[in-house]
Amino acid sequence: MYAFEYAKANSVADAAALLAKTGGKPLAGGQSLVAAMKLRLAQPGTLVDLAGIDELTGMHTEGDALSIGAMTRHADIASSAEVKRLIPALAAVAEGIGDRQVRNRGTLGGSLANNDPAADWPAAVLGLNATVITNKRKIASGEFFKGMYETALAADEIITAVLFPVPKKSAYVKFPNPASRFALVGVFVAQLADDSVRVAVTGAAPAVFRASALEDALAKRFTPDAAKGVRVDASGLNSDLHGSAEYRAHLIPVLAARAVTAAG
Repeated sequence: MYAFEYAKANSVADAAALLAKTGGKPLAGGQSLVAAMKLRLAQPGTLVDLAGIDELTGMHTEGDALSIGAMTRHADIASSAEVKRLIPALAAVAEGIGDRQVRNRGTLGGSLANNDPAADWPAAVLGLNATVITNKRKIASGEFFKGMYETALAADEIITAVLFPVPKKSAYVKFPNPASRFALVGVFVAQLADDSVRVAVTGAAPAVFRASALEDALAKRFTPDAAKGVRVDASGLNSDLHGSAEYRAHLIPVLAARAVTAAG
């Protein structure tokens, strides 16, 4: 590890001011950022710790949606009775992240701000058409994810919460890397309140994306067979030592079918 400055913020406004002044990076759970710093993939001169900001944690309903604070930890989402009642797929997403240590330290907002191409939360946010709320504005899910490790966030912009519309049905199924538990391919399927269908895929490409062919098929028949009948183009998908682009293309409809079954 190299030398850096550490600052602990007392409020969202305090954190934003520190980020603007220092040009540093916010520290949430640290499960991605600290590892990247050890490998010199990230070298911020200042870390602004958000852990003491109570307004960034917690869950509550807002009309027909569930609001989850950005600093809410994966483990708290996984064990929440309210999450399990309203959107059980979110509890399943949280429960499948990493190991127990990661789930007890990592946060929803930290994962989204990092936007790892194989992370699970981006699929849930895009699949449910959630809104990312920051200290400056509200960002629609389709506008938030820009590319590999890239989001719409400005340097001094902080995620404060995510607003998830409560769907009729939803589920997330992934084929995990056995070591990291990141998704080789992960598919989030949702039938929203207006009966529209969204299918978000993570792990298969440089960034999370919607599978329009699967959405069209499932909008007509929300059945596992409808998902299995779709063929996904491998162009632009990741190909690495864990799996070829063609293999990932094959997995997407298979996992989508399993997600439809899980959604009920």
